[in-house]
Amino acid sequence: MLELKNLSVSVSNKKIINGLDFEFKKNKIYVLMGPNGSGKSTLAMSIMGHPSYQINQGKIIFKNKDITKASPDQRANLGIFLSFQSPLSLSGVSLFSLLRTAIAGKKEPLALKEVIEKTAKKLKIKEELLERSLNEGASGGERKKIELLQAAILDPELIIFDEIDTGVDVDALRTIAQFMEKNKKNKTYILITHYNRILKYVKPDEVLVMMEGKIVKRGNYRLAEEIEKDGYQSL
Repeated sequence: MLELKNLSVSVSNKKIINGLDFEFKKNKIYVLMGPNGSGKSTLAMSIMGHPSYQINQGKIIFKNKDITKASPDQRANLGIFLSFQSPLSLSGVSLFSLLRTAIAGKKEPLALKEVIEKTAKKLKIKEELLERSLNEGASGGERKKIELLQAAILDPELIIFDEIDTGVDVDALRTIAQFMEKNKKNKTYILITHYNRILKYVKPDEVLVMMEGKIVKRGNYRLAEEIEKDGYQSL
């Protein structure tokens, strides 16, 4: 699905990712952990094509296509989705308006509205939040669920959630995790997190530990438990 080949990335002339090689496969859920400053969010932004993140060397291959120089909108159109750590509100723009623009011509407005409402119910998103401006008056957990709803409607093949469990209560976390588990067919999930509490509800296919811009260890969910108990210095 996604292959990183000898990838090095700098931000403001500071190298953050150093010669990273890894392949993320279809139908898999990956959890990416690591201490602050290890390069997790930089990797996410680089995959999405954020212009502030300069690729110094290496390649990003998505579905056998070199997207190293592709723009963010080109990558989105190919099937890559990135959620934000702190989703912003958009005054005057409803979720329906945003998604109608994003998938213009691909789905009739009435059909789109119906699928939004159906998905919102599955994610236990209050109907009133769908009518307001995007994320207006929404809690942290509600904003994260709205991000997941957008991903569900856009139906990308690669979904990157940067700290989707931050600011989320137990009930919302369970709902988010269950939804991902039920909708992972033909998709690749990359969950960036500092904690292992989401692993009580999602059993990842692989836990990856990133330090100093490289993936230094791989394992199953027990690796996350080991990190929570002993810290990253034990690796």
